Amino acid sequence: MTDRKHPSGAPWRNFYGRFKGKGLRDRQQDYLDQDLAHLSPGPVDWGTNPDRHDLDLRSLFDDADIWLEIGFGGGEHLVHQASSNPDVGMIGCEPYINGVAMLLGKIRGCAVTNLRIHAGDVRDLFDVLPVQSITKVFLLYPDPWPKARHHRRRFVTPEYLEPLARVMKAGAELRIATDIPDYVRQTLEQVPKHGFDWCADHARDWKTPWPDWYSTRYEQKALREGRRPHYLTFQRRSD
Repeated sequence: MTDRKHPSGAPWRNFYGRFKGKGLRDRQQDYLDQDLAHLSPGPVDWGTNPDRHDLDLRSLFDDADIWLEIGFGGGEHLVHQASSNPDVGMIGCEPYINGVAMLLGKIRGCAVTNLRIHAGDVRDLFDVLPVQSITKVFLLYPDPWPKARHHRRRFVTPEYLEPLARVMKAGAELRIATDIPDYVRQTLEQVPKHGFDWCADHARDWKTPWPDWYSTRYEQKALREGRRPHYLTFQRRSD
């Protein structure tokens, strides 16, 4: 395997999902052309670029708590949280540009102002988020990568969990929703190893949605197909 480089000079990161689907509608392309740049959290340099700087979150959101949604899909949950929590700074991360375009259309419809979008790999965002800057993280119906040989591609692996733990404050909340039992297994095996405690005392704690939950289109599909959602809550340990 060749040692490829990104144009920044940093090592290339393998990415196994999709960046783009079917052709965008003209209106969606307009959203991307007109709205995405000014909704970016700032320059996100690739990988280990030594000249990079941490994002200045205070300039974006003053002294607000910062929440992060990783892989926001069509953006319905992200917009709901931003609208319901106007005093919180929201950052959404999604590499799939069709989903980004869908979110931009929703933002125009509801005019939220406390939301920024990173249209790319969350690992690049982790590189420039300040240490202990995030107070809540949502990982909702991530790609399950169902084949055993692909489990290392899942988010709940050290490659993602180590930098995630670095940017979360002690006591910060991590919410993970999935309808895949084996994803639950791997989550419960891996997440506590990286500085998190599972917040569950009874079965209802993982069978019942969060009080402020907004069901996504992915969840609705899972329910129609007879799969049971799991709602897992973790808290970042002080260590």
